[in-house]
Amino acid sequence: MFVSGFRDDLFRQGYKSGLGPLTLMAHLSRWMSAEGLGVEDLSRERVETFVVTVDQPGRRVSWSMGAALPVLDYLVRVGAVPAWGPRPATTAAGMVIEDFKGYLHDERNLSASTVRNYADVARSFLSYVSSSDNSVDLGALTAGVVTEFVMAEARHGKVASAKAMTTRLRCFLRFLYLKGLTPISLVGAVPSVAGWRGASLPKALDARQVARLLESCDRRTSVGRRDFAVLVVLSRLGLRASEVAGLRLDDIDWRLGEVAVHGKGNRHDRLPLPVDVGEAIVGWLQRGRPRCEANEVFVRVRAPQRGLSSEGVSAVVWHACDRAGMPRMGAHRLRHTAATQLLQAGGTLAEVGQVLRHRSSGEVTSMYAKVDRRSLAALVRPWPGASQ
Repeated sequence: MFVSGFRDDLFRQGYKSGLGPLTLMAHLSRWMSAEGLGVEDLSRERVETFVVTVDQPGRRVSWSMGAALPVLDYLVRVGAVPAWGPRPATTAAGMVIEDFKGYLHDERNLSASTVRNYADVARSFLSYVSSSDNSVDLGALTAGVVTEFVMAEARHGKVASAKAMTTRLRCFLRFLYLKGLTPISLVGAVPSVAGWRGASLPKALDARQVARLLESCDRRTSVGRRDFAVLVVLSRLGLRASEVAGLRLDDIDWRLGEVAVHGKGNRHDRLPLPVDVGEAIVGWLQRGRPRCEANEVFVRVRAPQRGLSSEGVSAVVWHACDRAGMPRMGAHRLRHTAATQLLQAGGTLAEVGQVLRHRSSGEVTSMYAKVDRRSLAALVRPWPGASQ
């Protein structure tokens, strides 16, 4: 009943034959018939039972929930089965986390990735304060326990990571108090992380390092053309990984030579499209990008062919570093590189602010004024008593 439509859907997603998902659908169908189940009876629990049943020693075929996802996704999209939300929490701590995620999404209007980051810290905190039987007595939390958790977590990462962790923990503790899960607010028990804003120089790559990253891309392949274009966009336009992932085909105005950028906080800006950036994107679109229904500029080359996520864009940078024999770095390093190169080419701090699209011009000035040596040289006063 669903095989023909599923096969067509797989081809649209870039599968060459779709043999694996189609075979799984056939096995699932036979198993359901043997169990006397119809498609309307399909649920997460029954699919998990199917996976366990067929994945036994001695069988020639074994499946996993991951392998079943294309089948399940198709059945949900055609309305054969209802959409499945996340697995219901079965522990008290899990239910608190789910309530916290709902609060962040519904009341704070935070993005899915931000909600995930905040929930990870909350989960780590509850794991830290749980007892040997995994139970958590939130009413017995003390300021000392909160401080101990922060001190333990702060040892494992950099200053910026520790600061982000404390921000997310304060939000979670505030939520616990608002929901009446703790008798007093413990937000004040979270210590501040020592670290002065603007104390260090922006970390940027020099021209040779950027060239090494770009040269590591094999532009004879589709993946190489895509990765090359992603790296050029990051290093020349200074976009964030999420902004590169969010670029859509209709965001590029080829006639005017502009690109629309969907930034943080639903901010929309237009930037000029340099010739080399346009050429890199055209090379990918004409000779690398697969034909698919996705509207994103940068998509997966292998099936399922859908837009890259921000994590996928970051992975492009990591793999380029590995190929170039350089230490792994985040995509944000290339954002700093774009700003620094603009200054070195004679641009002003105001122009850097326009390219980076920071909300505060002071943020740009405090960060990049330290690498604007031309402007700093004009401010240097001779040492008293020194010869002119």
